[in-house]
Amino acid sequence: MKQTVQKLWLLLVALALVAAACGSDSSSDDTASDDTSTETASTDDSSSDDAAADDDAAEASAGLEGTLRVMIHQNPPMVEWVEKFNADFEAANPGVSIDLSVIDAADLPTSNQTRLSASDVDVTTVTVTGFANPVQPYMTNVEPPYWQQLIEAGLLMDLSGQPFVDNYDDAAIAEGGSFDGGVYSLNLGRVSYSGMFVNHDLLAEVGVEVPTTWDELVGACDAVKGAGYECMTAGGADGWPIFVGAYGLLGSLYPDQQGLVEGLWTGDLAWDDEQGQKLFERYQIYANEMLEDQAAGLGHDAAIERYKAGDVAFAPTGNWQAGVLEPAADSDLTPAEFEWSYIPFPGSDNPEDNQILFGKYDQGWAVAADTPVPDLAMAYLAAFSEAETYNDFANTVNFLPTQPTATLDNTLGRSVAPLLQEGAFTVGYEQWFIGPDGAGQWANGGQGAMWFYNGDFDDAAAAAAQAQADLEAGLSS
Repeated sequence: MKQTVQKLWLLLVALALVAAACGSDSSSDDTASDDTSTETASTDDSSSDDAAADDDAAEASAGLEGTLRVMIHQNPPMVEWVEKFNADFEAANPGVSIDLSVIDAADLPTSNQTRLSASDVDVTTVTVTGFANPVQPYMTNVEPPYWQQLIEAGLLMDLSGQPFVDNYDDAAIAEGGSFDGGVYSLNLGRVSYSGMFVNHDLLAEVGVEVPTTWDELVGACDAVKGAGYECMTAGGADGWPIFVGAYGLLGSLYPDQQGLVEGLWTGDLAWDDEQGQKLFERYQIYANEMLEDQAAGLGHDAAIERYKAGDVAFAPTGNWQAGVLEPAADSDLTPAEFEWSYIPFPGSDNPEDNQILFGKYDQGWAVAADTPVPDLAMAYLAAFSEAETYNDFANTVNFLPTQPTATLDNTLGRSVAPLLQEGAFTVGYEQWFIGPDGAGQWANGGQGAMWFYNGDFDDAAAAAAQAQADLEAGLSS
């Protein structure tokens, strides 16, 4: 039981959701992020199951009235899809209106906590962002993650027993939405943030192969830049895309991501040991030599649009951005005009260590426990969870699906399917790492690439030593 509980804390359920509130205008205070799937052939049994699910959804939506507040984070394909889904839901339920808030992903925790903790239910949305960073037995003096605190405070509705929960993989429900025997989130998909998009047309023009090791990547970048093109781009203006773009580099040097975190806590590993020094040296090359200068002025979404211009070889970022390169058929977005794929970041000298996708269980629908319109919230989740609808959603936003009837059938799917078939997907470092109380500002070496990019350090050995010193400041307190 203890192992089961620890497992379901694993992962981040970023958020999008449902709760209700009448007459609210707070969505204007918020500013307007993931694999794919298509329908699979149905057996007679699965057709019956789908028909039953449709009947459940229809029954749940009968006679609905009220205002439903939904909050999601900014990602163009997802926003576009949810807006259309909401319009269709309103059309099917004339007594219902949906108040949609679209906010920056970095603001999700604060927005969720603020809205769920508000005494006035009319300004409470729905909730949850991230079943991530669980406290491990070897960690001391750390607080439980905030999603756990929300559940223990009674702010999230237990969805156990709802028929639509059965539409999802058991693992996705257990690992991405459950806690202490209850189901508090419908996990919408797995994502990898450790890979990079590859412009095959550009590499062919320059005359280099797709890199499979760190040295090959360095050589490819030298050749690309020598031909007058750019090696890599990322959303430097937003900051976080820089270190997220290097998560694959971190993972390739430390394939056991959970073991890395435990080793840092126990002292078996250090940011400034031999492997740590290598990591920081490669961080510096990535940040200061591989990324184009133009990245400094680009936000996360702008960077992938920039990549579509075709003169950049690689875009290290999350697989969710595939929806911008290859939009759904009914999308207003324009596709990339070059052949591309998504591969693990080749940060190791050993090709075998460069065949793993690191990531997380990302977004999840959750419902505020005190919503005044629970029937409306359940009908919304039931409609979303219908197999055909979820299949369309996953294809549009490029989540690795969490419904067993969904399959990958696009460029991203063809890129990652061989890896997924080999079980080469694992939860990444940032889903495990918690810094000890009293640690210094540089203790999280997983963000080291951004330090070089921002000019905080210009020496890899000094940066690694500072990271270790700041970590030890907390471990010894």
